[in-house]
Amino acid sequence: MVSLDLKIPPPVVAVLVAGAMYAATLLPPLLALHSSVRVAIALVLAVLGLCFDLAGLLAFRKAKTTTNPLTPQRSSSVVTGGVYRLTRNPMYLGLALLLLALAVFLASPWALLGPFVFAAFITRFQIQPEERALAQRFGAPYLDYCARVRRWW
Repeated sequence: MVSLDLKIPPPVVAVLVAGAMYAATLLPPLLALHSSVRVAIALVLAVLGLCFDLAGLLAFRKAKTTTNPLTPQRSSSVVTGGVYRLTRNPMYLGLALLLLALAVFLASPWALLGPFVFAAFITRFQIQPEERALAQRFGAPYLDYCARVRRWW
């Protein structure tokens, strides 16, 4: 069996999940949320998600380390400052928040499963393999960081 470890870029996973979430709107029922409330909540979640994504990306660029999620072994440093003091995976958290925003906007209880499916897939096939690669590359400093900061939030 071929492993999916580090094979599918997380943004591609997010787009595939978003497509499934959109398809789920064809299934009843829809949530009875006023459209202005739905849009407001979705906008707040989307902005928060984009902020996490951007903050994570900028921290990696500042540290001059790879932003390619498929090659964690090419990392040149362990980034622990800025948003990385709150979560070890701000870019994945940002994508999950964007999916949650979409779920709220779509008003489908089935679509609400999307962010959880994304988180489960990314944890198993992206984050855990990344953590193994980074622990092998950086050893104790990375493991100490993992002990201090949560994986997601």
